[in-house]
This record gives sequence, structure tokens and C-alpha cells, in this order.
Amino acid sequence: VLENVVLDADRVPDFDDGSLTENTRCAYPLDFIPNASKTGRAGHPKNIIMLTADAFGVMPPIARLTPAQAMYHFLSGYTAKVAGTEKGVTEPEATFSTCFGAPFMPRHPSEYGNLLRELIAHHGVDCWLVNTGWTGGAYGTGKRMPIKATRALLAAALDGSLNGADFRTDANFGFDVPVAVAGVDRAILDPRSTWDDTSAYDLQAARLVGMFAINFEKFEPHVDAIVLGAAPRMREAAE
Repeated sequence: VLENVVLDADRVPDFDDGSLTENTRCAYPLDFIPNASKTGRAGHPKNIIMLTADAFGVMPPIARLTPAQAMYHFLSGYTAKVAGTEKGVTEPEATFSTCFGAPFMPRHPSEYGNLLRELIAHHGVDCWLVNTGWTGGAYGTGKRMPIKATRALLAAALDGSLNGADFRTDANFGFDVPVAVAGVDRAILDPRSTWDDTSAYDLQAARLVGMFAINFEKFEPHVDAIVLGAAPRMREAAE
């Protein structure tokens, strides 16, 4: 079953035609997937991946999160609305959607956040924030994160090899970012270095950090000091 997919004169899908919407969907039987589980159940995951699309061009392509940082970013739900996902959206817009799905959360977000944090810590799960947004600049000047790089980083995270990499602490967000990963251009792992004007990057980063702070004010009474300490911080001085 195809949704919003254009068919040519011979009723063959034309997946390059985005005239209806850029956001198309397809549904097919589960037995089309050779390694699918018929039970739909599995054990606890070894890795949790949170996806964001940073339209500011500030965030790295991947970051390793502590349980407190995972709760902070889960509650924040930062990403960008992209063309085709909502009516009237023609270019990326920064947005915060609690738990990355605010309309579907009937209980207070802190309950989901605390549960996630507890399960991550209890089961020793590695948590990663993956950014598929822009690099080298914000939307309009930068370019989309290369999908090959995203795939290579995800593969390294899932097979465990990424934990053996050298990490740096991001000056704005405080999370760990790998310095070098096989098959990935080293430059994109340090977003600031991809900007022609690093001062402009610092201003953009400060803007985004400020947006995080304003958005998280509503959660501050519901989280402990450790989670509050996981919040992004303004860069004290340009490097």
C-alpha cells in the first residue's frame, strides 16, 4: 500500500516525483522482511538512538549521552520540521517536541523521562544522539549531513566499536563526541571547524543553547540537579 506516491502512465511508482509531498509512505506484509520477528518482542536494547535534524548547523553528527543527558534531550525533543511533514512547512523550522512525540504522551513528560533514565542506567545501555541535519552552516548556507557518514556512525555505535574511539567534550552541549571514526570525514565530527566563520558558528550555537534553556524551563521543577546539570551551556570563550 503506497501513500502519496505518484504513478506514471503504466502505474509504476515514480519515487523521484515529490509533487504531492516529500513525505511518502509504504506498508507491506511483515513476512517481506526475512529477519523480522513474528512476536514483535525482543530483549532490552544495547543501544538507544535519538534522532534530530539540526537546522542551525551546530550539533555534531553523533554524540554519546549519559543517562541524565539522555533524559534531558528526550524531554527536550529538539529537531526541525522539514518540508512535506506538515502543511505549510516549506523549509526547515526548529522545534521542540517533548519525548520526540509530544501529542502521543498522555502522562507528564517527566514520568517518561525518569523511566528512560532508570532503564538506561539499570541495563547499561549506550545512548546516542544522531544529527541528520545541516553541517558547515545553517539551513540555506550549509549542506545536509552526508547519509554515508550517518550510516557509518550508526554501524560503529551498534557494533560497539564507537565506544573505543577517542572522544572530546562538546563546548556547548557537554556531551561526548568522537574525534575520529573510520569511513567518516574527521571535519564533520567537529561542526565548528566546518564553518568558514567560526564566530558566526559561536553566535548560532549560543542562539540554540538559549532556545534549549527557554524550552526546558517548564521541566525544571520536575527534574533533579543531575539532569539540570546536563543542560547545554554557553561557550565561555571562542577557541
